[in-house]
This record gives sequence, C-alpha cells and structure tokens, in this order.
Amino acid sequence: MSNNSPAAAAVLAAVNVTKVVTSPEGDLTILSDISFSVEKGASIAVVGPSGAGKSTLLALLAGLDLPTSGKVWLDGHCLTDLDEDGRAAARARSVGFVFQAFHLVPSLNALENVMLPLELADKDAPRDRAMTILAQVGLQDRWSHYPAQLSGGEKQRVAIARAFAAEPAVLFADEPTGNLDARTGDKIMNIMFELNNNRSTTLVLVTHDTTLAERCDREIGLDAGLLVTDSRAVA
Repeated sequence: MSNNSPAAAAVLAAVNVTKVVTSPEGDLTILSDISFSVEKGASIAVVGPSGAGKSTLLALLAGLDLPTSGKVWLDGHCLTDLDEDGRAAARARSVGFVFQAFHLVPSLNALENVMLPLELADKDAPRDRAMTILAQVGLQDRWSHYPAQLSGGEKQRVAIARAFAAEPAVLFADEPTGNLDARTGDKIMNIMFELNNNRSTTLVLVTHDTTLAERCDREIGLDAGLLVTDSRAVA
C-alpha cells in the first residue's frame, strides 16, 4: 500500500467515489463521483434529502462497505486497498460511531459498554479511562446502570462516551439526536462538540437538522447521489 496520494495526508478523503447497486429495475447509482478531503480536527455535516446517499457515504468512509469505483482514505490508509479484516482493523484503530439507535449492549452496564472498545483495542487501564469519560458526559453516578434503566438521553451519552473512549481519529455520527426530544438533543450535541474540540477528533455528522449542521465547520451537501455543495463556516 502506498501513502503517496495527496489524499493520504488528510485524515479522511473520498476520491472519485461511486456506488452502484443492482435492483430489480437494473443498476441504481447511489453515489456518483464524490470527491472531498477532511483535515484533522474538523467538524463536517453531511446534509441532504432522504435518499440522497448520506448514510451510504458514511458507510463507505468508515470502511463498512466498498465503493464500486474510487478510493477512500482513512487516517493515512487506503481502505479500498484493504481486505475485510484490514478494514475492520482500521476501524478499530481509528473510528468511533454514534448512531440514532444507540446500539448499546443490553447485558452490559454503562461502564462495561464504554470499556468494551478499550478492551478490544487492548488499551491500558480501561476501567479508569471509561470512568473518566463517563464523568465528562455527566454519568459518573449512573455507571452501574444497564441500558434498560437509562433514559434515551442517558443512553446516547453512554454511546458518545463509548465512541470517544478509544480516542478515535474520526467519529461518525448518523442522526445522533433522531430518537431524542429537542431539549435533550441539544444537550447531547453540546457534549459531542465539546468532546470533539477537546480531543481534536474529526467529526463527520449526518443530519437533517439545519441548525445542527450550521454548528459544524463545513457542510457537504448531497442530492440524488451527487455532491452539490461544499461550504465552510464563516468565521
């Protein structure tokens, strides 16, 4: 694998990425010739109408799926040159996820859910690290509670703590406030942006919320599989 591509210098990059899937009606192009790169520590909102290809793009950027053509670079590695095991290792090393549906392990308490990625990555002192970040998201008194005992906002705070615990290079958040009321959603995003700023993690946020998107450094707009806007926040 060569790291000589200019995209390798960015923490995240899509280079002429196209995704085509087969349907009963024939081939369907989900994304067409998408190219952009993201610098370390930036916050990026991926916006667009339903069916624009936002979640597909996130899956490709995270190495959960492969493009039909084009290249994806993550933290200096070309994901599209790696096999499935290689992409999984790259995700474990460099990526955190926050989803709308939380995806906590129901049989583990809050602390154990946050410790899990730390243990899988063989990090030192996983319990201490997990307790520290649970305190940062305001759950130091709820660490022993299981997901069924937590509110929606508390579950998402555990999910955010888990995502940041292993200090990923890139955090992917797919509609992280979609299952929360507006007030709780605002609190959750304040926590996420604060952690993002403090830890220099690159945040890639898929959202329908224009107010939320405006809080990011940059907006990538998709429509019908095409990159239609790429705008940066005005200082």
